[in-house]
Amino acid sequence: MASPMSNVEEIRNRVVLGEFGVNNVHTTNFPGNYPGYDDAWDMRNFQENFRIDVVNTGDDSIEFDMVGIDAAMANAFRRILLAEVPTMAIEKVFIYNNTSIVQDEVLAHRLGLIPIKADPRLFEYRNTGEDDADGEGSEIDTIQLQLKINCYRNPKASKDSSDPQELYVNHMVYSRDIKWVPIGNQADVFADASIGPVHSDILIAKLRPGQELDIIMHCVKGIGKDHAKFSPVATASYRLLPEISLLESVEGEKAERLKNCFSRGVIELQDVDGRKVAKVVNSRLDTCSREVLRHEDLKNSVRIKRLRDHFIFSVESTGILAPDVLVTEAIKILMAKCQRFLNEIDSGEIK
Repeated sequence: MASPMSNVEEIRNRVVLGEFGVNNVHTTNFPGNYPGYDDAWDMRNFQENFRIDVVNTGDDSIEFDMVGIDAAMANAFRRILLAEVPTMAIEKVFIYNNTSIVQDEVLAHRLGLIPIKADPRLFEYRNTGEDDADGEGSEIDTIQLQLKINCYRNPKASKDSSDPQELYVNHMVYSRDIKWVPIGNQADVFADASIGPVHSDILIAKLRPGQELDIIMHCVKGIGKDHAKFSPVATASYRLLPEISLLESVEGEKAERLKNCFSRGVIELQDVDGRKVAKVVNSRLDTCSREVLRHEDLKNSVRIKRLRDHFIFSVESTGILAPDVLVTEAIKILMAKCQRFLNEIDSGEIK
C-alpha cells in the first residue's frame, strides 16, 4: 500500500487525465501548496535535477526537453522565443512606381512579412529619434533592398498559346526578384553573407504587360512584441511528457483495441506463450487522447498522466536564424532578465 507521502508526491509531480476532467491541476506550483510535502525550492536540488536534452535537430526545427523547471519558467522561455529574440525585417517601403492591381498599402504589408536572411547580431537597433528624421539609416542599422521589375510580352511566344507562362515575361513577381543594395561598406563586411529573402518562391504580385514595380525597402532590427514580422519562429510550443501505465495485463482482442486507442508506437503487442499482450513502448508519442476512457472494459486498465516538470519543446524557425541559435539567444535573454532583476534588488529599487 502506498504511503501518504508517496501519494502527495504523486499529486505534486503528476497531472492525471481522468474520464471527465484533469486531476491534480493547480494554478501554481509555488512551494507550500501541497500539505505534508516538503517542496521548498533549493538551489542544490535544482542544479542536480535540471537538464536540457536535445532530442532532434534539423535545418529549420529542433525538439528538446527541459526537465526540472516550473511551468512559469517554461512559458517565459517560450514567450521570449516568440517575442524577444530580435531579427531583421522590412520596416519602410518607398514605392516609386506601382502599376499592378495590388494597392500600395497591401503591397507594403506583404513585403514586410517576408522573412529576411540576415544575422541580427551584426546590426544595431535603428535610432528612432530626431536624428533619423530623414529615414536613410546607416550601414550599422539598416539593410536596403530593391524590387525593380516590369512585365512585357514574350516575342517568342506561339500565336495560338493562351498560357501566361509562355505569353508574358515577369508576370509573376517572387521574393527572389528582391535584390540587396549594400550601404556604405556592407559589400565588404557581408561579402560572404547572402542577404535577402529566406525563401525565393514567395509570390508578391502578378503583373500584365505594361505594369511594373519600382520599390526600395529598408530592413531594421526589431522584436516580435513590437510587430509579428520580427518574430523569428514559425511555431514555439511545449507539452508535458506523457506517462502511461498499465494497471493490469491486457490480452487478446482487448489488447488490439487498447493499442488502437493511442497514437502509433505508444503501445505494441508482444507474444507471450502464444498470447498477444499489450505493452507500453513509448509514452512520449502519445498525443493526449483519452479515447481509451470511452471503453468500459479498458478504462480501468490504464492510467494516463503527465510529468509536471518535464517539458517537451518544439521550435520551428522561419529560416532567419538556425533553431539552435534561436534557443541559445533566448537563454541569453532570459539570463539577462534575471541579472537585471538581481541588480535592481541589490540597488534597493525592489524591496
